[in-house]
Amino acid sequence: LAHRCHHRSTAMLDVPFLPFCAFLGTLGLLCVAMVGTWCQHWRGGFSLDGSSRTFNWHPVLMVTGLVVLYGIAALVYRIPNTWSGPKLPWKVLHGSLALGAFVLTVLGLAAVFRFHNSQGTPNMYSLHSWMGLATVLLFSCQWVAGFGAFLLPWAPTWLRALYKPIHVFFGSTILLLSVASCASGINEKLFFSLKNGTTAYKLLPAEAVFANTLGLLILIFGVLVVAALARPSWKRPDSDSPDSRQVQDALGG
Repeated sequence: LAHRCHHRSTAMLDVPFLPFCAFLGTLGLLCVAMVGTWCQHWRGGFSLDGSSRTFNWHPVLMVTGLVVLYGIAALVYRIPNTWSGPKLPWKVLHGSLALGAFVLTVLGLAAVFRFHNSQGTPNMYSLHSWMGLATVLLFSCQWVAGFGAFLLPWAPTWLRALYKPIHVFFGSTILLLSVASCASGINEKLFFSLKNGTTAYKLLPAEAVFANTLGLLILIFGVLVVAALARPSWKRPDSDSPDSRQVQDALGG
């Protein structure tokens, strides 16, 4: 009876992958649209003149690249179509999406550094900046290591199988660090902006409600991506691959 109840509850919680992806994609687009609306409507829009409008590129590019596009890249191997046939096209797609996310992230960093330098504001003085830069550096190491291990043809199969769980672990870690960096950045921007002539943040004006909601949606997006990565039934069934057997033989021998 207990086993039957457990099976029934598991079946009730079972969500098809493609509808889940459609929901997640909609949520990601909503996050991008909301951060763009926040910067356009309340923060003055966008520019490349070194003013606060240059800074506005920073949150938009970071949310788009480091969270949404990176999250999409992380889920490529959960698509059922990738479970059969050659893996190389999917490897290229995964690496290309991650590279695109990295390029947007670097542009986002360039925007905030240009703004700080033009305004005479010190760089790297807050926890948000430390955590964000650490995330980007870890992301760059992750991409280079993944390219060397999985895309270069001369990487040995035992090395690929040995590095794969490390790559997966740091992929989820980087996403969570990205979400934390974006949430702390939103909070920091609101603290700095909603004062001295504007409605104080503690009074919760419309901008604060909007940006806080954006932060919650980014958090939900990140948690759902990590949950999808951890779901056993959505993982590519390659536990008996030659790579895995070779590693097991090497470790056992």
